Amino acid sequence: MNDNGRPPRWRRILLKLSGEAFAGSNSVGLDTDAINFLAQEVADVHRAGCQVAVVVGGGNIVRGSSFSKTGIDHATADQMGMLATVINAIALQGALERLEIETRVQSAIAMHMVAEPFIRRRAVRHLEKGRVVILGAGTGNPHFTTDTAAALRAVELHCDALLKATNVDGVYDSDPKSNPNAVKYSAISYQDALDQRLGVMDLTAFTMSMNHNLPVVVFNARERGNALRVVMGEPIGTVVGAIS
Repeated sequence: MNDNGRPPRWRRILLKLSGEAFAGSNSVGLDTDAINFLAQEVADVHRAGCQVAVVVGGGNIVRGSSFSKTGIDHATADQMGMLATVINAIALQGALERLEIETRVQSAIAMHMVAEPFIRRRAVRHLEKGRVVILGAGTGNPHFTTDTAAALRAVELHCDALLKATNVDGVYDSDPKSNPNAVKYSAISYQDALDQRLGVMDLTAFTMSMNHNLPVVVFNARERGNALRVVMGEPIGTVVGAIS
C-alpha cells in the first residue's frame, strides 16, 4: 500500500526490462545511473505493496539474434545473450539491495555460484515473503526472446499483469517516430493488436499472454515514477488485453 493508503492495482506483477535500459544514454554496456534509476522504479513498486518479479534482457551486452550474423551458430549466440542477461540481473540486484530491498536472482541456466536455479515454487515463495525475484537467462533455451521468457514466467508465477517497459509511451497504430500523426491506444484487445500487426511482443510471447488472458501494459520506462503510476492504476501507457 502506498502513502495515500490505496492498494496497488495488482497483487503480483512481472516487469520486463530491456537490456538497453541498463546502458542508459549509451548504446552498449552498463551505466550506473541507469541501473540505479531502474532499481528505484522497482523499489517504489515493491514498497507500494505489490509483489514484483523482473525479467531482464541482455541486448546492451550481447544480442543473440544479431551476434549470430557474425557466423557464430545461432544457438550459441543465443546462449551468449542469455549469459548477458544474468550480468544485468546481478547488477540490478546490487542496486536494489543498496536500497534495502531483499532480492533473489534466479537463472534458467545452472550457475549456482552466482544465482539460484529457477524453481517455480521457490520463486513464488520468495515473492510471498516480500522479495523481488530477478529472473535471468531467458527461458534457458535458444531461439526464444526475453519477451517470451517474460510471458512464460508471468504465467508460471501467476502474475496478474505483465508490464513491458520500453522507450515509447505506449502502443501506436503506426511508428510515431516516422509518422507524426500516429494514434496512441490507451487500451486495445489482443485480437485487434494481432490483426493490426502492432508488434507489441513477438508472436510466441503475445500468443501466450492472450491464451492465458494476461494483460500486458506497455509504457515509457524512462520517465521517473511511471512504473508505480501503472501499478497504482493511473492511465499510463497502453493496456493490451482485458483487465480483471
